[in-house]
Amino acid sequence: MGANDSEQRVEFGQAIYTEAGVKLGTVRGFDESGFYVTAVGGVELADEQSGSVHVEALMWRCRDCGEMGKLGEIPDECPDCGAPREELYHWQED
Repeated sequence: MGANDSEQRVEFGQAIYTEAGVKLGTVRGFDESGFYVTAVGGVELADEQSGSVHVEALMWRCRDCGEMGKLGEIPDECPDCGAPREELYHWQED
């Protein structure tokens, strides 16, 4: 173990589990805020404050330019910069 044993390495495609050992999904991407997980079926999303997700706050966001839109209307490419759909990810607006 290294000098800072509390640091953990997270890699693309790595499975992510709860403390109880329930698989949440796999790492699908990274940015300056952290990593993003593709959830497996049956996982319920919850915000930290109320314990429930506000559906109107769920958005898609472009990794290249930051453009956002409603989650139910994910385009084939970013309407602002033309980035492919693979660059669009789920986002929960505050």
